[in-house]
Amino acid sequence: MKLKTQLILAAFAVSIAAPLSVMAANQESKNQGYLVAAPDSAIVTSGYGLCWHSSAWESSQKYENCDPSNKPVAVAPAPIVVAALPAAKPVPQKISFSGDALFAFDKAELKPEGKVMLDDLANQLNGATYDNIIATGHTDRFGSNQYNQNLSERRAETVKNYLIGKNVQAARIDTAGKGETQPVTLADACQGAKSAKVLACLQPDRRVDVEMIGTKSVAAL
Repeated sequence: MKLKTQLILAAFAVSIAAPLSVMAANQESKNQGYLVAAPDSAIVTSGYGLCWHSSAWESSQKYENCDPSNKPVAVAPAPIVVAALPAAKPVPQKISFSGDALFAFDKAELKPEGKVMLDDLANQLNGATYDNIIATGHTDRFGSNQYNQNLSERRAETVKNYLIGKNVQAARIDTAGKGETQPVTLADACQGAKSAKVLACLQPDRRVDVEMIGTKSVAAL
């Protein structure tokens, strides 16, 4: 009976040792090519989980925990492209002078008070940055189209010549005449034949617009 018990225990011990031997062999085989620690041939890793290859390491011996197949690849961030801001466009500024303030009715010669107004404008232009100036003359509806066109052009030229005499560069001043084609009064306003009342109503149409296009504002008069 005692002998039988010893045989059974011996067989059981062999049955346990055999799998352990196979596991150790598999572990040792799996860890070939890496730095291992005795006695169980466990792979030595750093504090960051990195493994060290031995001189015998080959790619066929790759251990997934040390050399994962899907190792993340660092991708450089795409450069940030900052679009250049478009250059600021010069902002036009327009000053409208009453034609009656600059000229006597139906005339193209400057009145004394009109010269004072243009003197003030010339002083402001001398301290401003601008590309060009456009002086545009306008008339009311009384008179023929051709007469009003000529009158508007003469008044614009008078303003230009006066500004040139005040040291405003001639090359930067353009003139235009629009005659009666661009009224600012409403179409149904100022109705009736020529009279003092109707002429007073049409006064806003008799004007010279001086438009500056540049980068520095000119104070309104």
